[in-house]
Amino acid sequence: MKHLDLKSRGAGLNTQNRFEQFYVDYKDASLEEYFGDIEDTKSIKTEFFNDTSKSILAKNDSPDLGFDYSINPYRGCEHGCIYCYARPSHEYLGFSAGLDFETKIMVKRDAAELLEEAFRKKSWVPQSIMFSGNTDCYQPVERTLNITRSCLEVFLKFRNPVAVITKNALILKDIDILKQLAELNLVSVVISVTTLKRELSRKLEPRTSVPQKRLEIIQKLALAGIPTGVNVAPIIPGLTDEEIPAILEAAASNGAKFAGRTILRLPYSVKDLFLEWLERNYPEKASKILNRIRDVRGGELSSAEFGKRMKGEGKYAEHIHQLFKACCKKYGLNKEKIKLRTDLFRVPHINEDQGELFG
Repeated sequence: MKHLDLKSRGAGLNTQNRFEQFYVDYKDASLEEYFGDIEDTKSIKTEFFNDTSKSILAKNDSPDLGFDYSINPYRGCEHGCIYCYARPSHEYLGFSAGLDFETKIMVKRDAAELLEEAFRKKSWVPQSIMFSGNTDCYQPVERTLNITRSCLEVFLKFRNPVAVITKNALILKDIDILKQLAELNLVSVVISVTTLKRELSRKLEPRTSVPQKRLEIIQKLALAGIPTGVNVAPIIPGLTDEEIPAILEAAASNGAKFAGRTILRLPYSVKDLFLEWLERNYPEKASKILNRIRDVRGGELSSAEFGKRMKGEGKYAEHIHQLFKACCKKYGLNKEKIKLRTDLFRVPHINEDQGELFG
């Protein structure tokens, strides 16, 4: 399939939905005879749809993740990260994991109300919730919708701990709420950094904050007293693994206290999207990168096996992990484990004065 010539988009095509039997390749040259120029492929606009889900907390049953529940205000992500493991989840909605994932976004406008309902249930056991576990909660539309901010207000209102992960500077607009949560030891923030190279970042993650801006986020959050760390993710063998020391040093010098990492995995159609992206942007490096990925994935390009899917396996994977651990020790990261409080949880009266939210 011919890729689309797009500006500020990660995917160069719409892969076939694995749940749909019928598929039309709109870039098939034979169709031009009948339809002409199908669309202006340089300016595909983002569309937003209301998500009418009746619950907001997603239960995690994976033993290699450190949380039981996550909250995702959006399905699909305009950041357009080509490597995103969440892309195949868009196929459950009848969309493609390719361009659809970053241009057709489902929006949970009543996320805060649903979160409050969950906290008010007698069955709720106070615990840390990951914000977000699938797609970024601070993608560009959050500037207007403020859904994530509304949810953070609920976390503060009920005194329930939350861990936030993002790669967008929009999080700084909520630093006032995050600071209040931090004062109660109810929040930690992780900023994902894939590369420090701006040109590479713009190709990998076209609508995210640039690397230097992400380091500034870490600095500003840390100065505000908010426990902040860095996630070197995903580490792409043969492309970004050499940057591990520089990323950890830069994060630590800007105030990061802890660090994590994951190695690239390419489930389902993410594999096809990444391969197309690689041939389009780095054809001279493609063979080396793919061989390195196979080195850490048992000869494949992905693995769904718990215990291996996040870390990889084999000698090269072990080399990456040893390098990461050595750099963390060198730059003073992960000296202490962040443990958020759960004993402050409360259920306010429904008619409680709104002013007490920030009391």
